[in-house]
Amino acid sequence: MSAGPAGSLTDRETLAAAYRYCRAVAAAHGRTYFLATRLLAPDRRVAVHALYAFARTVDDIVDHATPDAAARLDDIETRLRARLRDTAHPDPDDPVLSATADTVARFGVPPAHLWTFLASMRMDVPGTTRFRNRYATMTELREYMSGSAAAIGLQLLPILGTVVPTADAEPAATALGEAFQLTNFLRDLAEDLDRDRVYLPLDELAAFGVDPGLLTHCRRTGHTDPRVRRALVHLIATNRALYRFAIPGIDLLNPRVRPAIRTAAILYAEILDEIEKSGYAVFQHRATVPRHRRYRVAATQFATATLRSAR
Repeated sequence: MSAGPAGSLTDRETLAAAYRYCRAVAAAHGRTYFLATRLLAPDRRVAVHALYAFARTVDDIVDHATPDAAARLDDIETRLRARLRDTAHPDPDDPVLSATADTVARFGVPPAHLWTFLASMRMDVPGTTRFRNRYATMTELREYMSGSAAAIGLQLLPILGTVVPTADAEPAATALGEAFQLTNFLRDLAEDLDRDRVYLPLDELAAFGVDPGLLTHCRRTGHTDPRVRRALVHLIATNRALYRFAIPGIDLLNPRVRPAIRTAAILYAEILDEIEKSGYAVFQHRATVPRHRRYRVAATQFATATLRSAR
């Protein structure tokens, strides 16, 4: 399908197809997020799908760590900058970046947040000047999360809308992004070790007698050493403190989007519960919230919001 003049049916169809592609990516890879987006209005829902698909595309490049990963990230940035200069003509061969550029333009998402995200992702790519696969302190880890997580929260704010000036909602959005990211790090500890990455602060692990060698041993045996279990207890408490700070900030968002974000926050926080229920068996399986629980939380949040709006 070739692109026609700006605003032509062909361009609209191309863009619609791009958003459908992003929706499929979100449905396949982001179960909690995808469920939460079903509570959003359609225009905001597809925008979130686009940003999710963009982040997922970059994550896949980084996670596969091929020799050309750095060049591919550079190429994505170059192509996205070009798409932002010409949002009227989406590229049928570049659906993720076409939908992302349209989302950025329509909702006024500051492009700087996208560049911050890409800069952080370069920290995952061996051979780049920013590469790092260990983090000595939580401060260092937060430097990484400022792009990998906080920047995504800031990308979403213009789409979700706020009842206060955007700047007033940014601290909570940043904290919620970091809370989600730290939950990912705890849940995916074993998978990250397989890629020779440790996204947990080494000094806080060391306080419990844990080092990367012990983590690797646990991964190899599938057994969670008591020292690792104690460290996970501590880090889960740290993670929950982030959620406690961030969740009140949901009330700063547009009332219509609050059920979706609250659903995501509740379900992501419950991944920590699942880790605990498993006896911290993060080296044996990936903790997930059961499907029936995910749907129950979403339904409850939607019903609660409906009752409030009817008053």
